[in-house]
Amino acid sequence: MVKAIVGANWGDEGKGKITDMCAAESDIVVRFQGGSNAGHTIINDKGKFALHQLPSGVFHEDTLNIIANGVALNIEYLMKEIDIIKSAGIKFKLLISERAQVLLPHHVLLDEYEEERLGDKKFGSTKSGIAPFFADKYSKVGIQLWELYHKERLKERLKGMYEKINVQFKYLYNKPEIDYNEVYETLCGYAEIIKDNVADTAKILRDAVKEGKNILLEGQLGALKDTDHGIYPYVTSSSTLAGFAAVGAGIPPYAIENVTVITKAYSSAVGEGPFVSEVFGDEADQLRKKGGDSGEFGATTGRPRRVGWFDAVATRYGCEVQGATEVVMTCLDVLSYLDEIKVCTGYEFDGKEYKDFLTTENLYNAKPVYTTLEGWKTDIRGIESFDRLPQKAKEYVEFVENEIGVKISMVSNGPRRDEVLVR
Repeated sequence: MVKAIVGANWGDEGKGKITDMCAAESDIVVRFQGGSNAGHTIINDKGKFALHQLPSGVFHEDTLNIIANGVALNIEYLMKEIDIIKSAGIKFKLLISERAQVLLPHHVLLDEYEEERLGDKKFGSTKSGIAPFFADKYSKVGIQLWELYHKERLKERLKGMYEKINVQFKYLYNKPEIDYNEVYETLCGYAEIIKDNVADTAKILRDAVKEGKNILLEGQLGALKDTDHGIYPYVTSSSTLAGFAAVGAGIPPYAIENVTVITKAYSSAVGEGPFVSEVFGDEADQLRKKGGDSGEFGATTGRPRRVGWFDAVATRYGCEVQGATEVVMTCLDVLSYLDEIKVCTGYEFDGKEYKDFLTTENLYNAKPVYTTLEGWKTDIRGIESFDRLPQKAKEYVEFVENEIGVKISMVSNGPRRDEVLVR
């Protein structure tokens, strides 16, 4: 069976724990999109880890992990990540698609310089080079991994690339130029280190589909960050949807049988853009400190996340565009301190109430319509069965399920992989 695990919202929904749990039952775990600009936090008996490019299956020795062609491959960051995992005594199997595009030094610099140039109009980028990377990829001037093993071709391509890039650096940003020879030497060094991991992963995956292997497709960020269907332009530069997994991994679209969509019991986001159910001040600080295992701070950036009440309008939309076959709600335990819990069940805009998600400018002008539920006011960590949750906690899950229109099959009441309650 092929399963995709993706986010319903802005990302940061707690996908890492669920993918880690499902990876134990998978033959292959695949990262199919995104890059080092976001991460999954996983807590297990080996410690606490923030994965950025490595698939979550690395904690299972018998699982094959694949970084597929749809990923923005930052080799320098990947090698650091591998060292961290290996230093914890963890052994894993990893293959990298020969068709994966390589993120280059100028991508990160362009990201930093452009955010600096935009000032107050910035997009809230993680400055990981993702937007310039995908601009190069779709302009057909990027470098695929296989090209690192054809040195003369690689040098000529880099020479032509940096003739243009250096004009931007010098005249638009007033920054130092880049020596393409240094980039060439760096890439050749990387190529030597990872050469045994490079493979035609799409062929391997298609064969695995035919053999009936259990394949887990792991997405980054969430539906509201999708380039086409997210809150544009406050989006990432690749598709975050399960539908893209077929392209990003190189398998037939009909092979994906299950789409597990993750959402939190409240809302959180990193970066700029409209956020209808956002809360501020002391209310936000308290929720942020309660959130997750170490508070609501980005796994990649460390930035404090924006937080708010559960947005049923946005989550229903996220489930629809993802094609959810089931939903997992994470972080239910975080809300245990509240006397009352609000759920955003509609948007008030231009004198009308909307149940459907709006485009960006209308979101900025929308006000949340809330339904207030009674809290359960008791710690639910350690409870091992959904049926044993406080009645008000169960009612909260059932209310959200009814609003989003998709079965909530699991609920987490803690950060560890064993703190997941199956309904």
